[in-house]
Amino acid sequence: MSATREDILQELGLWPQWRRRDAPAAGVSALVSAAESAPAAALPVAGAEPARAAARVTMTTPSAALPLDQRIAAVAAMDWSQLKDSVAACTACPLHTARDKTVFGAGDENADWLFVGDAPGADEDLNGEPFVGQAGRLLDNMLAAMKLRRGQNVYVANVVKCRPPDNRKPEAAEVAQCERYLHRQIEMIRPRLIIALGQVAAVNLLKREAAVSSLRGKIHDYRGIPMIVTYHPAYLLRTLPDKAQAWQDLCFAMETMQGLQLAQAAPI
Repeated sequence: MSATREDILQELGLWPQWRRRDAPAAGVSALVSAAESAPAAALPVAGAEPARAAARVTMTTPSAALPLDQRIAAVAAMDWSQLKDSVAACTACPLHTARDKTVFGAGDENADWLFVGDAPGADEDLNGEPFVGQAGRLLDNMLAAMKLRRGQNVYVANVVKCRPPDNRKPEAAEVAQCERYLHRQIEMIRPRLIIALGQVAAVNLLKREAAVSSLRGKIHDYRGIPMIVTYHPAYLLRTLPDKAQAWQDLCFAMETMQGLQLAQAAPI
């Protein structure tokens, strides 16, 4: 017998304290409009001459062997196949020396929903897939409560693609070498909404230091794409009372997505 949404919420410890509202919260439409109106000029045009030139560079030189500025240009010109190969062979930072597998990301490459975490853990390093351990099971339950499923209109990725030792936070130099891969994934997916899972993902996408508690409940902007911040599933496993706040964030995300869909469907 399949579990109902209420069963899943009870398992998460969130039922019946929080329920999704049917209509978007007051002020969401205005915030969505503001996020949608943000300039998207930072997104590179795949056919631009600099991108073609960078692509020619990658034909003869592994991207990891290039200086950072050339690597950024080279990665910006890659398609999905080239990007996956580049990540798998990457030796740009010391994290590659201890990895078992790189963790590229997984899901629908045309998804409306993009969930971004910080870095792979031990289970992810062994399997080469994001969010496959206990935190991954919690993420799957969170998605099910939203009536979502990974791989179906959902893509899941991390800021860095290799596991940091002892599951520590990735260092700034490691992020600097790796984040271009995530940016390129976002450019190709073009999701309607990004969910940043935890402080590392939020800080590195927004490029400003802040606590998750101060970023929650707002629509942020990543290069013209609305973004919502909530707690990382691994944090929620250690801090059970904050599951209720995470469910608030997910309800806010669903309301925001509903507003985006209505805005797109509205006649011009």
